[in-house]
Amino acid sequence: MAKVTLTLSALYLAVIGLALMFLPLQFGTGAVPKDAAPELLALLRLLGGPFLGIAVLNWLSRDVEASASRPVVLANIVGFGAVAANDIWGVASGEARDIAKIFLAVHLLFTLAFLAVAYSTRRVHR
Repeated sequence: MAKVTLTLSALYLAVIGLALMFLPLQFGTGAVPKDAAPELLALLRLLGGPFLGIAVLNWLSRDVEASASRPVVLANIVGFGAVAANDIWGVASGEARDIAKIFLAVHLLFTLAFLAVAYSTRRVHR
């Protein structure tokens, strides 16, 4: 389960990172104005970098022994959990774009998958 979760999350995060860097207007449709300030576009592109870095980290960790990947798994729980919480807030308040409901489901599923990985690896190493 760890390998699948790390692989899928790596691919997902790579797509998001590349979209932020190379297609910020298209990725932000409905949230980013078509005449967005260059500073806003630069900020979105800047945010794409860490997504790519985490994607690489997850990709390289997919074949690592469970105890060695624990920090990566915990970091993903925090990251995806925080984003899912933000999605919940945006969807519940009506402040988010309609597509946020899809992102909410994806982020919540990744959070739950990483929690399951953490739980399963913890049980194995007792």
